[in-house]
Amino acid sequence: MANMLEHRGGTDSAAVPLPDTGERVPAISWPIVGIFGLGIGTFGVSAWAALTGALPSVATIALSAASIFVLFTVLHDASHYSISTRRWVNVAFGRVAMFFVSPLISFKSFSFIHISHHRNTNDGASDPDHFISGSPRWQLPFRFPAMDLPYVGFVLRNIKRRPRGEMIETFGLAALAVACIVGATMTGHLWTLAVVYLIPERVAMFVLAWWFDWLPHHDLPDTQRENRYRATRNRVGGEWVLTPLLLSQNYHLVHHLHPSIPFYRYVAAWRKNEQAYLDRDAALITAFGKELDAGSYDEWKRLNGQLAPLLPLRVPAGSTATKATAHTIPVAEVRHLTADSIELTLDVPADLRDQFAFRPGQHITIRHTVGGEQIRRNYSLCTPAASGDIAIAVRRVPGGVFSNYAVESLSAGDSLEVMTPTGNFGPQLDELARDHIVAVAGGSGITPILSIVRTALAIQTETRCTLFYGNRSADTTMFLDELRDLEYRYADRLRVVHIRSAEQNHPADLRGRIDIDLITELLREDLRSVDSWFLCGPAEMTTTLYGSLIEQGVPDDRVDIELFHGVQRSGDPDGGTAATATVTLSGIDHEVEVASGDSILEASLRGGLDAPYACMGGACGTCTAKVVSGTATMDQNFTLDRGQVEAGYVLTCQARPTSSSLCVDYD
Repeated sequence: MANMLEHRGGTDSAAVPLPDTGERVPAISWPIVGIFGLGIGTFGVSAWAALTGALPSVATIALSAASIFVLFTVLHDASHYSISTRRWVNVAFGRVAMFFVSPLISFKSFSFIHISHHRNTNDGASDPDHFISGSPRWQLPFRFPAMDLPYVGFVLRNIKRRPRGEMIETFGLAALAVACIVGATMTGHLWTLAVVYLIPERVAMFVLAWWFDWLPHHDLPDTQRENRYRATRNRVGGEWVLTPLLLSQNYHLVHHLHPSIPFYRYVAAWRKNEQAYLDRDAALITAFGKELDAGSYDEWKRLNGQLAPLLPLRVPAGSTATKATAHTIPVAEVRHLTADSIELTLDVPADLRDQFAFRPGQHITIRHTVGGEQIRRNYSLCTPAASGDIAIAVRRVPGGVFSNYAVESLSAGDSLEVMTPTGNFGPQLDELARDHIVAVAGGSGITPILSIVRTALAIQTETRCTLFYGNRSADTTMFLDELRDLEYRYADRLRVVHIRSAEQNHPADLRGRIDIDLITELLREDLRSVDSWFLCGPAEMTTTLYGSLIEQGVPDDRVDIELFHGVQRSGDPDGGTAATATVTLSGIDHEVEVASGDSILEASLRGGLDAPYACMGGACGTCTAKVVSGTATMDQNFTLDRGQVEAGYVLTCQARPTSSSLCVDYD
């Protein structure tokens, strides 16, 4: 902190040691491998379409330009040797990408040029990219598509300083490029070459010059040597669209400060040491061009920053249904997750959307008739609560009537009887929260946890999440790809730890079953510092962890558990008080007699009422109602919080009267 205060007093920020990001070059950068394959594949499809006439020229030009744009990031990371710890891997990727981006110079020459830019940022002719960043604005439309042409001049000016092999490769590539153009002209195929490559390459150069060079550097007077914190800038706001669109170059300042960090880790590096960068007066600008200093950045972020993207997300309000009501809903899609599990997406009609809105962590009840008998099964919603999508995951249970039917026979176009969302598992969302959420899931317990994590990361943009997920093996892990995608998208705020009990190749410290000792070791921070805990999985794991956390001093109001299967009432069947109950359901009062030992729900169903229920074991909350008058006691409660109980709410499957008369309202 002394260095930070010293800088504010006038010390040159370029002399202040950089914060340690903790980021290292990976053995192999899989995101680079992915976009490399995407870029090459897209270019191949575009070339084929151009040669066969399968697509109009404008479409093939757009596809090829997009592929070249993407391949520039491969070239860029290769030039900093951040694709792999093996040098030859970087060179191999760089040479292939260079051929597509601009075959006028070799990969080694480009690396020399680009590193010169880093050393001499904004320093006139010494900076190869000053041709763009220092251009008068009226010349920009002409300079953008010619971004790489001054590179040739830069190489020629330094030809005596460069290795002979590099120069031979550069001149060889340039000669090959010229020969291809001349050959295409002489054979009458110049237009084909133009559509396949020449025009798309100039379009890509225009966008690259604009996004990767001009936006980060324009109108900044400081050079890299004078002030490395103000020689380039971060462009903040709208990260949900700018970060993927610019391939993280909206955090270009991080790249200049830590050039070896892979592109997909820029945001994580900034978040880790944000205050340290602010104390060094880092150059910041909003997505719409407003310059920010450290003070205005904090205020902007609080009021606008993460809360005002182009399409802001808001805290979901939940269902408008006053109680769980059943509707016939078509199945939109059935997608296999593992050999014994599926994701089932429902096509909720527009007029029911408000009733099927939900909060993350809630569930729906499926009613299904088999052999004339109706069964009810609860399934947690796994989609983000603000997405508008309604989906559940079903894992086959040995002897399970509905789960076997769903996995084996259910298909798109079928219909199911579905009750509106219920349940109290999940966070109280706040857009301004800066929480640390830890979630623990076992097996299919990932379904509500996935919804919670997806929603919290999207809405609480300063919140971070740690997920411990236990399974037997990778083959039995539901939503494995979705979790990997989430990690890439929220690399700075999400950590997923896979713990497997029956996979010998899994790291030894991550094998076994989830318990408090394992979580304490892997979390590496005080359990009591976590703002919210969410536990869902096998009952033994969930309840044991809950007890262990409480023993470790974690306040019980920070720990939320979800059980898929309740425990049937074990109380004395002759206990309780016989009572006359007035049950309000759908605005109508019904009088039912409750025998000694019966629950309110049992009496209601015996009286012919269509009262909402599902698990009958106190775990789901579907049968929640409010005791308006009289008294009742619950045998067990796994879903209502203390405030709801104090307000008079009960789980009617577990509630027995303790007064001779009472009124219960399901509405």
